[in-house]
Parts: sequence; C-alpha cells; structure tokens
Amino acid sequence: MTDALRIVIPIHSFEPGGVERVALGLARKWHEIGHDVLIVLGRDEGLDRENAPDTLNYRRFRSFVPTARFETIWMMWSMFRILLRERADVIFCPGNTYTVVCVLMKLVFGRRCPPVVVKVSNDLVRADKSPLRRMWYGKWLKVNGFALDRFVALAEPMAGEIAERMEVAAHRVATVHDPALDTDRLDRLLALDREAPLDRPMRYLAVGRLATQKNFAMLLRAFAAGSRPADRLTIVGGGCGRAALEAEVERLSLQGRVVFTGHVASPDGHYRDADCLLLASRFEGVPAVVIEAIAAGLPIVATNCAVSMPMLLGHGARGMLVPVNDVDALAAAISRPERLPVLDAASRGFAARFTLENAAQSYLRIMQATIADARQVQSRDSLEVARP
Repeated sequence: MTDALRIVIPIHSFEPGGVERVALGLARKWHEIGHDVLIVLGRDEGLDRENAPDTLNYRRFRSFVPTARFETIWMMWSMFRILLRERADVIFCPGNTYTVVCVLMKLVFGRRCPPVVVKVSNDLVRADKSPLRRMWYGKWLKVNGFALDRFVALAEPMAGEIAERMEVAAHRVATVHDPALDTDRLDRLLALDREAPLDRPMRYLAVGRLATQKNFAMLLRAFAAGSRPADRLTIVGGGCGRAALEAEVERLSLQGRVVFTGHVASPDGHYRDADCLLLASRFEGVPAVVIEAIAAGLPIVATNCAVSMPMLLGHGARGMLVPVNDVDALAAAISRPERLPVLDAASRGFAARFTLENAAQSYLRIMQATIADARQVQSRDSLEVARP
C-alpha cells in the first residue's frame, strides 16, 4: 500500500440519503485498508445512525442551538475549524450538496486548502428549476469547475456533462461507477429467485426518501390511472412528506392498494417480493435503487431523470423510460406490464460494476493523483517566488 492518506469528509447527519450512505461506506473501506479518515459531522442524529460504521473517527463541534435549519452554514464553520487546526491530505466532497462548503474552504485557505475530489451525485441540467434558477445554477457549476480540483462521474454518460457544464478539462474528470452495493449484498440480491408475474396482479415497488425530488405525488397519480384494481404499490422510505402523500392516497381512492413502510434498515425483502420498480424522480445522478433492483432481477419503469438513465436501463433491456413529470406516460407504462423486459442473469450481472470494493480503490487512485498534481503546483509556485 502507498502512504496512508488523511481524508476529510463533511457529512451533515445520519438522516437517510444516498450521498451520505455511500460516503460512509467508502470511508469504512478506506479505514479498513489503513487510511486515516475523519468524518466532520454536523449533528449526531438521523434514522441511519445505527447503520453508521462505529470504527470511524467522527468529529462534531458542540452547538448550544439545534443546527438542522442551518446545517450548511454549520458545516462551513466546522470544516473551517478542522482545516485550521489539523492536517488533511485531501477533502472528499461526497455530493453536490457539499460543494458550497468546499468552495468556501478554497476561498478562505487558498493554496493551503487540501485538494478537493468531488463526487458529482446529481444531474447537472436540472430541468426541474425555473429558467432563471437554471441560469444561476449554471454559473454556480462553473464556479465549482474553477475552484475545485477533480470531479468524479458516477457513470460514463455523466463525464461529458460534467466537463461541459462545469467547463473543466477532460483530464480533471474521472468515472467511478456509483458504489451502490458491497459484494456481499450484491451476491444476496443476485441469488433472489425471480418469478414472472404472468396473469396475477402486479406488485409495484418504489424506494426513496419522501421528498419533493422523488415526485411520489405524481407517481401516485400515475398508479391510480394506469394500474389494475388488484395491483398493489409499496412505498419504502421515510420523510416529512408522508402525511401529504397519505392524503393523496385517500383523494385518489387508493386505500388498501398503497402501503407506506416508513424508513427500513434494508429494502432487500421488498425487492424479493416485488415485480417491478417504479421511479418518478425529477432529477437523479445514478439512483442506487435502480442498481439494487437490477441485481434483484426487477424490471424498472422510470422517468428519464438523468443523463445516465438510458445506459442504466440498457436502452430498454432492463426497463422502460418515460419523460419527467409525465403522468400519462408513466400511467401508460404501468398499464402494460406485459411489455416489461425479463432480466436474465447477464442483465442482472450489470449491477456488479457498481460495487463498493471497486469504487474504494478507484477513488484512492484519483485522490493520490490529485494530491500529486497539487504538490506540483505548489512546488512551481515556490520556485517562481524564489527567483530573483
């Protein structure tokens, strides 16, 4: 192994979220390999707290008031204090949400700021925003490209989008498949028997936080319009939007046909019992639920919510795509389950490229290269200063 790295990672909390879950999984792997990983934690709370690796070094600063409402500002302050006092070889920015924190650190510390490797976790087009907000978002992406060091796409189609919209050279963008699964869990999902539903009622499944991004209200309307009376929908995930969604279930007269499980430690039992995964998101990067469903052998009906989606669904071999926020198109796909593809062993094996073990090593190589580049720049600057 090369010299151990000191890797600093900002994490707001243990609230359920793919960005944080993946970051903690990678941190655990890096720690096991022998690297020094420091998690700068905003607050020690959240439904995923019990699943967080207890072997990691968490650093949290005391606050006399709750910080959830201003968690980004609190994270800026926490990262500033850490970088002011402690050595760091590299900052791992686990998703788009955290780039504002890392950009500020670059502005405050300048050349003394450790290099930043950014995992780009979401779509960069953001068609869900108004034209004015998209314009400002586009400018913000260019600031990211100027200030931060290296960017990681979660699938091949995202790399070109990053280079174009952030205006960064191709050598500053790498692709590391999103580590949605560790190999043990992948093997368990691949081992699930899959039975074609034939003429029996369909068991649809949706997995995700009950947040606006996931567009569950539209999903319920499409299910009401396109499903058969005996079909069922299970929604796995928690969040503050549950009450509004339960009211929508009543308004659509779907009582008894839609089940909310709340947050669960693992959705794998629901993958086993389902016939099809539904995804209605407004925007995504590489949704982990799609990778999990593919490994479990579930066909997918999803909105075309990211540049990576056609590739993930095998251009129709693993599922069907519909336009974002198109209730009628999603309802039509739900109404014709016989058109769904059957995933054979080769199709399910596609998920094997999205493993934690592969990604952990790839990220380390990117970090080491980024650190080497930063040191070269610092040496060149020192030489220029020393010249008479």
